[in-house]
Amino acid sequence: MKKMILTLALGLASVTSVQAVEGDAAAGQAKSAVCAACHGADGNSLVPIYPNLAGQGEKYIAKQLSNFKDGSRKDPVMMGMVAALSEQDMADLAAYFSSQTAKPGKGEHNDLGQKLYTGGDAAKGITACVACHGVDGKGMDSAGFPAIAGQSQDYLKSQLMKFRKGERANDTNSMMRNIAKRMKPADMEALAQYMASLK
Repeated sequence: MKKMILTLALGLASVTSVQAVEGDAAAGQAKSAVCAACHGADGNSLVPIYPNLAGQGEKYIAKQLSNFKDGSRKDPVMMGMVAALSEQDMADLAAYFSSQTAKPGKGEHNDLGQKLYTGGDAAKGITACVACHGVDGKGMDSAGFPAIAGQSQDYLKSQLMKFRKGERANDTNSMMRNIAKRMKPADMEALAQYMASLK
């Protein structure tokens, strides 16, 4: 318990330095055209393997863009897309997409997914998702925890797998990697399906 509290406290402390520049949503909209093919013009992606950015936390979006740029989050497409972005560009894009309305998810409620999300699995050492992502999946932007409600099942499952394999390693204090490595593929499938159903 003490370790989890320390991890959360360190995570909160690290978020405050992520976005020092204030974003301008109107400027972000003008810069967002290049993002539309994968993430949709309003941040609601039509392609299930790409995340929805609409309604996502502003600080979280800015951090992810910065992580793609500095290489701490790896994705060949995104690393190329952010290469020329300034800190102001990233802040503006974050302000724009966070101000958009997210569309409801299309996942299905299931008992295993709900159990893992709301209560975790103490026997496996899996922490409940609700602690960071909230009851409704809207996340806590001030703490750096993303909204997962409305994301596609495919995207959510792929990110859990990347955390499990260590292919995604930009999570504060390895929180997501430590949780995902304790999950079986069936757990991830059920959890992703449940999270995608949150509205």
